[in-house]
Amino acid sequence: MSDPIHQSSDFRRQRAVGVAGIAAAALVASVLWFGIDSLMSPLPGMESLGARMLLTLKCCCMAVLFCLVTGIEAVAHERLTSPAFDPLAGFETRRLRVNQRYLQNTLEQIIVFAASLFGLAAYSPDGSAMRAVVATTIVWIVARVAFWLGYHRSVALRGLGAPGMALSMIVLLYVAGRFGREIAGTVGSIVPAAVFVAIEVVLFWQTRPMKGVGSITPKR
Repeated sequence: MSDPIHQSSDFRRQRAVGVAGIAAAALVASVLWFGIDSLMSPLPGMESLGARMLLTLKCCCMAVLFCLVTGIEAVAHERLTSPAFDPLAGFETRRLRVNQRYLQNTLEQIIVFAASLFGLAAYSPDGSAMRAVVATTIVWIVARVAFWLGYHRSVALRGLGAPGMALSMIVLLYVAGRFGREIAGTVGSIVPAAVFVAIEVVLFWQTRPMKGVGSITPKR
């Protein structure tokens, strides 16, 4: 039986590595996003909503190709060249398990990303503003790759991909705020963020470690 004190110590160590990775990745992602948004030339012909939606669709296609399709291919190739060819045989390598989790996680996150990206494009009236859509797409793709590669190195380093999900949520909150302002002015722009923060607080409270879990006190 594994030592619970060792398990607790290992959890704290992994969590510390994960938090450090998230902080470093957030800094890199911020620099990359603002660099693209500031230095990229304005996109021509973006005054019409249809043109902006078409560009956003193309950005989503790039994200699907380089993040979702590559994950599908990684799993498919390993199944083709190993006993995992029979999914019911129960054969799994660590690499296959990581790739499967990456694929599932990406499938979940790409829905949030796509919704946020189309919403952002709807509120980006010209070619200069649409640079934010391109910047968001590039940073999200890079974050997915960082999550994947980091996960293969260690469980803690999958935190390198956290800025991708954070960026999608920030964009969604921006879109919700703009939409709320259209409906109810200043109050309407504040309410979505306030409600979301309240939900986050409840989730943090409800999922806090139970007493005795994560902090093992040795018996005297």
